[in-house]
Amino acid sequence: MNTSLGFSLARAFIQMNLMCYKWDMTLMDSQAQNQKPKSAASDGARLTRDNWLDEAFQAVVVGGFENVKVLALAEKLKVTRGSFYWHFTDHADLIGSLLMRWKLAQLELDEKLKSHRSEDPIQDLEFVVDAAFNQAGTELENLRFEQALRALSHLHNGAAQMLVEVDAERINLFESKFLVILKDPAKARDLAALLYLAIVGGYQALSRPVNPPNIRAYVQGLISNYLVLKQVT
Repeated sequence: MNTSLGFSLARAFIQMNLMCYKWDMTLMDSQAQNQKPKSAASDGARLTRDNWLDEAFQAVVVGGFENVKVLALAEKLKVTRGSFYWHFTDHADLIGSLLMRWKLAQLELDEKLKSHRSEDPIQDLEFVVDAAFNQAGTELENLRFEQALRALSHLHNGAAQMLVEVDAERINLFESKFLVILKDPAKARDLAALLYLAIVGGYQALSRPVNPPNIRAYVQGLISNYLVLKQVT
């Protein structure tokens, strides 16, 4: 065989192998890049924003806002941490969204209770008091979340402002019910504030680790008797 021809064939063979190697490596890189987002997309698509917020809510109930950690939430939800970023930009966005969801739910409830009217205005006021205690939750989960939120408000201006708004709307709700009965704006306003403070204090009593049996019914009965019935009848 001609020597130059042999060298040419060998060089062509080596170049062909190099081209094949580069093509294989490019294909592997492309597959790896395609597979990684696909996994994150699968996680992100499987969960909704509310799934993350629900899990964050439970974390607050158990251990306060400092207990809300993205990695721990991802483990609870059985997804990768990366899927979190399909719904939130960062941890602060998650907390802000959780607070806003709580605020909107509270204002919506207050509006429904304000529009609830029957032929008996005293019964309407009792209905609102009952709703306030039921709002604590069957396992006091809403109560514990709100207590954690009040603790957070000392460090978080956004949380503090939300509480100011929600507290004002709740007092306004009580005031509107008292006003229908008493026809006295000043007295209705004062009793509304007093009633709200009593309910918030009742929440503190309910949140103790150990309580006597039927404590909720007892506290609610005291408030209804002395701050509602004795004031309007």
